[in-house]
Amino acid sequence: MGRTVRAAISQTKWTGDQASMVDEHERLARAAAADGAQVMCFQELFHGPYFCQVQDTEHFSYAEAIPDGPTTQRFKALAAELGMVLILPLYEQEQPGVLYNTAAVIDADGTYLGKYRKTHIPQVKGFWEKFYFRPGNLGYPVFDTAVGRIGVYICYDRHFPEGWRALGLAGAEIVFNPSATHRGLSAYLWQLEQTSAAAANMYYVAAINRVGVEPLGDNDFYGTSYFADPRGQFVDGTASDTDEELLVRDLDLGAIEEVRAQWQFYRDRRPDMYGPLTEA
Repeated sequence: MGRTVRAAISQTKWTGDQASMVDEHERLARAAAADGAQVMCFQELFHGPYFCQVQDTEHFSYAEAIPDGPTTQRFKALAAELGMVLILPLYEQEQPGVLYNTAAVIDADGTYLGKYRKTHIPQVKGFWEKFYFRPGNLGYPVFDTAVGRIGVYICYDRHFPEGWRALGLAGAEIVFNPSATHRGLSAYLWQLEQTSAAAANMYYVAAINRVGVEPLGDNDFYGTSYFADPRGQFVDGTASDTDEELLVRDLDLGAIEEVRAQWQFYRDRRPDMYGPLTEA
C-alpha cells in the first residue's frame, strides 16, 4: 500500500433553483468530510440545471466570475473549514459575452489554485453547448494539492484521448471528469471510455454524472458515477443509475507506480511518430 487518499464524488437531481443546489452541495461536502473525505468533486455545472438541452439566452444568467464570484468564494471558505480539496464545475463569465464551462480547484486550506476550461464543446441535439460556451483556452493544467496532483476533464472531453494523455504526462494522479450525460447515444460508452482512460494512463479517474429528468428536456440523466483505478477497474462498484448518491472511496496512489512498472506505456510511447496526428 502506498499513500491513500479518501476521495468523494456526488450525483444529484436539479432542485429547481440555484440557491438550494448550492446549499445541497455544501451539505454533501460536509457529509463527505464527516466520512473522512480529503477531496471532492461535484457534477458538471453543479449549481444549475443542464440548460444546454435548449438554446435560450436567459440561461446566461447562471454564469459568474471565477474565482471572484460568490460560489467560488463560498466554497473557498468551506474548503478551509473542512480541510478538504474541492473541485467546483461552474458556468464561468470571464466578461459579458465571454463564457466557459469551467471547474475551479480549491486547496484544503481554501487557496484557489486555478481552473480548467472545457476544451471540446459539442453541438448536437440535447447538447447545444456551442450556444453557451467558448472552447477552453487554458490547456490541461495539473494542480498540486494537499492530496496530490489533480487534473480535470469535463464531460464531452472524455471522448478525446489526447487530453487524458496530456494530463498523465503532466503528472496527474487523479483526474476528475464531471459530466451531465443521459441515456441514449453514448450511454454504453460511460463505463467503457473512462475506465479505458484510467488504464491507458495508469492513474485514477473519477467519473461524475447527474441523475433524474429536468424540466428543460425529457433527457434522463443516469448517474452511475464511479472511481476507476490505474488498471481500469471500478473501485468498490458504481453509484445508482436513478438515485442521488454520495460516493466515498479510498484510493491507493501507490498502485500508480506499481501498474506503471508492469505496463510501461509511457516508456514505450513514440512521440516521434505522432506528428501527423496534429496535422490532420
